Amino acid sequence: MKNAINSFLSRLILTLGLIVLSGCSTLDHSAPPDLDSAVPWVVLPFANNTETPLAASRAEAIAENLLRANGIARLKRYPASLQQESLFDAGEKRSLEASLEWARKEGARYALSGAVDEWRYKVGVDGEPAVGIALSIIDVNSGEILWSGSGGKSGWSREALSAVARQLMRSLIQTGLSARRN
Repeated sequence: MKNAINSFLSRLILTLGLIVLSGCSTLDHSAPPDLDSAVPWVVLPFANNTETPLAASRAEAIAENLLRANGIARLKRYPASLQQESLFDAGEKRSLEASLEWARKEGARYALSGAVDEWRYKVGVDGEPAVGIALSIIDVNSGEILWSGSGGKSGWSREALSAVARQLMRSLIQTGLSARRN
């Protein structure tokens, strides 16, 4: 009887420990589409809905790296002329249309677009990193959103903000690409 209780307590402590170590995150996404990873892809400008300057550019760089790491070899990033990183930009819709037009000229089939909703260290003694991101995979020819996902994640006080963002974006991108064919 004593061994059974010890075994149960050990498993309970291990389970609770894993939950605590995983950090807090939330993900929501649509069903992954059947995508062809061998065709050309582009990364479009992300919207920065935060007060953190250049948060969208940082997220774009992480997304580009994660797409390549997940087998998207024919990948281009939008030209600097399409970037409109400003704190108060009401031209997001125009920017997306201009970016899609550029992607069509480049012969891309799919585009990754996104929005950064949170990118900061929380205020307080520990200053935990917190990230919120929404991603979309778009059919460049039609402009149709084929997949979308969003999530939020916070880390521990000694974690880098970029590491928490990478963890969140890895989960989202792997989900969006999970039904692709090579």
